[in-house]
Amino acid sequence: MTPTSVFKCLSDETRLLCLLLICREGELCVCELTESLQLSQPKVSRHLAQLRSCSLLQDRKQGLWNFYRLHDELPGWVHGVLDATLDGNPSCLDQCQANLRSMGERPERLACCD
Repeated sequence: MTPTSVFKCLSDETRLLCLLLICREGELCVCELTESLQLSQPKVSRHLAQLRSCSLLQDRKQGLWNFYRLHDELPGWVHGVLDATLDGNPSCLDQCQANLRSMGERPERLACCD
């Protein structure tokens, strides 16, 4: 993973917002991201696939749900970039998180051993 590949992957606003939301929330499913971003499921899924191919995210399947979280082997400098972005822009996710809070019937997460 190089800085160039990471920043190319994050150069799209939708991918950046997905990654920042997941960073803040810990783990989200596609339906939560579509509600939060107010975008279609195919569009969100396409961006999530790109984030996975860049090794920024990993997913797990739980029943019908696909949950996404930051990749376990994400270098510390990438965590630093994400943390600095969130710290320096505290309101950048306000609307997305308000949309997420208003979502009914969010999928339940089961405790699992990875």
